Amino acid sequence: MENISSAIQTLSESANTLFILIGAIMVLAMHAGFAFLEVGTVRHRNQVNALVKIMSDFGFSALAYFFIGYWVAYDVNFFSSASVLSEGNGYELVKFFFLMTFAAAIPAIISGGVAERAKFYPMLIAAAAIVAFVYPFFEGLIWNGNFGFQDWLEATFGAPFHDFAGSVVVHAVGGWIALAAIMILGVRQGRYRGGKLIAFAPSNIPFLALGAWILTVGWFGFNVMSAQTMDGISGLVAVNTLMAMVGGIVTSLIAGKNDPGFLHNGPLAGLVAVCAGSDLMHPIGALITGGVAGVLFVWLFTLIQNRFKIDDVLGVWPLHGVCGVWGGIAAGIFGSEALGGLGGVSLMAQIIGTVAGVVVAFVGGWIVYTLAEKAAGIRLSEEDEYNGADLAIHKIGATSED
Repeated sequence: MENISSAIQTLSESANTLFILIGAIMVLAMHAGFAFLEVGTVRHRNQVNALVKIMSDFGFSALAYFFIGYWVAYDVNFFSSASVLSEGNGYELVKFFFLMTFAAAIPAIISGGVAERAKFYPMLIAAAAIVAFVYPFFEGLIWNGNFGFQDWLEATFGAPFHDFAGSVVVHAVGGWIALAAIMILGVRQGRYRGGKLIAFAPSNIPFLALGAWILTVGWFGFNVMSAQTMDGISGLVAVNTLMAMVGGIVTSLIAGKNDPGFLHNGPLAGLVAVCAGSDLMHPIGALITGGVAGVLFVWLFTLIQNRFKIDDVLGVWPLHGVCGVWGGIAAGIFGSEALGGLGGVSLMAQIIGTVAGVVVAFVGGWIVYTLAEKAAGIRLSEEDEYNGADLAIHKIGATSED
């Protein structure tokens, strides 16, 4: 009997390890989506830099999260022996891998906003600092109950802040950190002339579309595998993810007047927004959530570029920052039983938790990038920016005619 129980336990542990490993691999693949989305959006002379940034950021983020960030968030380190770390079929190690791919998404989000005019190494070090300290501080606050914040929300409003897969913890935090960096960097040369916006056309729409598709497919690992164990898997999460994606596609196509850039970012806006409540919402609520996000992205991207002269190259603040905020609040609306959700969520707790994420992200980002600016400077020289980051930093162009 003991042998049977042991075999069942081993099977369960190995199944959970495989489950979350598949999720980690799917989210890892999403970083290729971040890369190609940026490559297709920036001008030709900055394509190599986009590719190098995403890969380099991932490597430095992994180190920062392994040695510091995961410790900050979950009070867990990896200084034990391999025999201890591999217990339970190494589930805890693979859980780290999964959460690390989330953490590494923060620099990937920031990269798209600051493209075409940022220095390489100062921004790389700053991104690593973000992953080591700023992001895990809020991650631990929400997903590990650090400092009693969630306990206070539950005692005060009847429910803790609910963010199943990171609308706020990952996306809003990344978007608001990016906004701080974008504001400190300033606009690209030639972006505004006589107060008027000058269009910088995307260099490669097929690459942009490829990036969007890779992200869209990987998102099902991002959301569904956030259950982290087999017994927590839910088809509701998968269908809600699908419906929010569809809502973002339809509304961005209409609001964006057939613009391919808006269309391919539309499903991403919907997916950002549904992360928080994907395990609670009714599919129709998820559809509405995604639809609103698609419109939000198109409207805000246009507004900040034209009126506020915030030069956010890929629109990461409206896409991740604002749609992430909307997702945190939407979980409190469409997650309620009154609107067909599963309940167990408080709108006020969602609002307060979301605002807390914005404050931590923007203030933390402002501090980190201000220090980086004072220490080494984070903006390319006028000449280097004019020549393009590819030649200025990496000494090679994206393509060769030879």
